[in-house]
Amino acid sequence: MQHLNLVALTPTEIQEITPSAWAYLGDAIYELFIRSYYLIPAKRSRSYHQLVVAQVRAESQAHHLHNLKPHLTSLELDILKRGRNAAFGKPKRLDPEVYQQATSLEALIGYLYLTDPQRLNQLLGYIELDIKDRKN
Repeated sequence: MQHLNLVALTPTEIQEITPSAWAYLGDAIYELFIRSYYLIPAKRSRSYHQLVVAQVRAESQAHHLHNLKPHLTSLELDILKRGRNAAFGKPKRLDPEVYQQATSLEALIGYLYLTDPQRLNQLLGYIELDIKDRKN
């Protein structure tokens, strides 16, 4: 995934952004990553949608986070903690812990997008998506 440097923020400005805002950005970046992954081979829009929705669900994000944790640095683990603590509200259909894990992953993705896109690319490379879904 290439880094789109649409907004240039200073390190101080990035630190002033709340973890919930990192998660807000990370949600979009994560979905773009998933959408890009499933582009080839070409499919109908409905198929794209079904594949993407399955991967951007909180349960899938929590699963991917579990697999990524062994690869994370202490700073990245701290960002996860900050993102987890930023998750608020009680989702109706979802275990609150799963929701917190998904939010923490999104916060990490948003933070790394702003601070270290190469590291973000490396971590996204560790996410194991089902290749057979890509071919269907």
